[in-house]
Amino acid sequence: MLVLFETAAGFAIFKLLDEKKLQQVDNLFQDFETPAQASKVVQLQEFKKFVDSAEALQAGVALNEGKICKPLKKLLKKVFAEEAHEQLVVWDAKLGNSIKEKLGVQCVSNTNVSELMRCIKSQVEALIPGLQEKELSAMALGLGHNLARYKLKFSPDKVDTMIVQAINLLDDIDKELNNYTMRSREWYGWHFPELSKIVTDNQAYVRTVLRMGTRDKAVVTDFSEILPEEVEQKVKEAAEVSMGTEISEEDILNISCLCEQVLELTDYRAQLYEYLTNRMGAIAPNLTILVGELVGARLIAHAGSLMNLAKHPASTIQILGAEKALFRALKERHSTPKYGLLYHAQLVSNTSSKNKGKISRMLAAKAALACRYDALGEETTTDMGIQNRAKLTSRMSMLEDGFTRRISGKGKSMARAEKYLGNSETKEYKIAADSTMESSSKRKFGQIDDTSTEPEAKKIKVEMIEDEVAVTPVAVGEKMKKKKKKKQQGTEAEVKVEVKEELEEECPVASGSGEKKKKKKKKPQQEGQQEGESMETEVQQQPEETPAEGPQGETGGEKKKKKKIKNKNKPSE
Repeated sequence: MLVLFETAAGFAIFKLLDEKKLQQVDNLFQDFETPAQASKVVQLQEFKKFVDSAEALQAGVALNEGKICKPLKKLLKKVFAEEAHEQLVVWDAKLGNSIKEKLGVQCVSNTNVSELMRCIKSQVEALIPGLQEKELSAMALGLGHNLARYKLKFSPDKVDTMIVQAINLLDDIDKELNNYTMRSREWYGWHFPELSKIVTDNQAYVRTVLRMGTRDKAVVTDFSEILPEEVEQKVKEAAEVSMGTEISEEDILNISCLCEQVLELTDYRAQLYEYLTNRMGAIAPNLTILVGELVGARLIAHAGSLMNLAKHPASTIQILGAEKALFRALKERHSTPKYGLLYHAQLVSNTSSKNKGKISRMLAAKAALACRYDALGEETTTDMGIQNRAKLTSRMSMLEDGFTRRISGKGKSMARAEKYLGNSETKEYKIAADSTMESSSKRKFGQIDDTSTEPEAKKIKVEMIEDEVAVTPVAVGEKMKKKKKKKQQGTEAEVKVEVKEELEEECPVASGSGEKKKKKKKKPQQEGQQEGESMETEVQQQPEETPAEGPQGETGGEKKKKKKIKNKNKPSE
């Protein structure tokens, strides 16, 4: 059985003298305590040294990926040409599979093999002749550095510092262009003030000034390449009747130099914007699809780098650029801002004002995912950005149209949305309910209601009493008598109080009026007595009511009527 051992100096193939050692590896380290003992277990059969560091790097990269490099392939062909029946012990299982596929050699790789490789590594300087410990350590250090550089896969396209510098320069150029343009309009306006109102575009204005010079040459100059025909005609007409002052040729020369600087800056800005667009597409393609080139570059510049932006949560990305407003709101306990630099994104700017906060929050969440995917992902594809932008667009259209996602069959979501649509019914407040004064109309209605409801209530009471009397007639009769007496006493006391008040008011009245007073006294007393007597008769008659006829053929109803008539005919007390 052969053993493949990889070192920083080259590939070595050992012959395993005792195959039983591979089956029992618990005490294998004892056989490799000294070089003499190690030589009894394994013996060097072939060693292939690397020519230079480049070949060593190539071999190391191939081994990391589980592939066969050219030096290893040549070595294995040479060895197995002589001993084709032998098995090969390999540390990496992937490498063993590739050797088996390409060379047809049976490979062995398990935990016991790993223990054997550790033991060989402890005595590798003694097992391989001509290999010194210092040289092997220096080779291992150099190969480690080369592999680390290769794994980093350094690429100038992934440098986000260029984006930070480019977006800052673009902002500076925009400021300078605005200053230069306003200065040129103001300067040339002393000579031809009407031109600034006719030609509103800054670039067209500057080119017109360069082409025309002084306003005297406007009639002869051809502006067809710069201005449309209607505007050109207006410029020529205004130049003939202009109210501006006369200027010298030297002044026109300086104004022309300023206009040339404006055009040069405009061209350089267009070139810089194209460069920034290409950089953003290479470094952060998904973020560019979501928020655009300029907004994405400003977010990266504000955070410092793409990696720093990827570390920020979505809530921080949402308000990047609005830090002053945030801390002012927290200090004064006002509402915090809903968006910062994301306000200039196309998805947020195209949304209505009431939905800008929701869209900016969702866009910040998707932008955070896109930043992390662009910064930490191995593959730079734009599928994620396209899918998230489609989701945000559909969500924005739903919010703008007023449709929300259906949660259940009961339409809870639609009911919640009605609050914001304004379709709910309005209830008017009744002002008359605020009045606390008793009006005559209220009294009339109260009296009518009382009269209309009183008899019904009495009927209900009587019916209830009838049912109870059928069960216990004597007890109910006694209770009713006590209640009637209390009522009579209460009514008599009220009548007496009323009569006293009337007497005090009508003291100077004659004797004729005294008779009327007596009548007034008697009427309420008679009414109270009659009501009490009628109620007594009704209660007494209730247990006697039966559908059968009496001994003389009279029903219970007829007896009631007769007794009621007798009570009415009795003289009042």
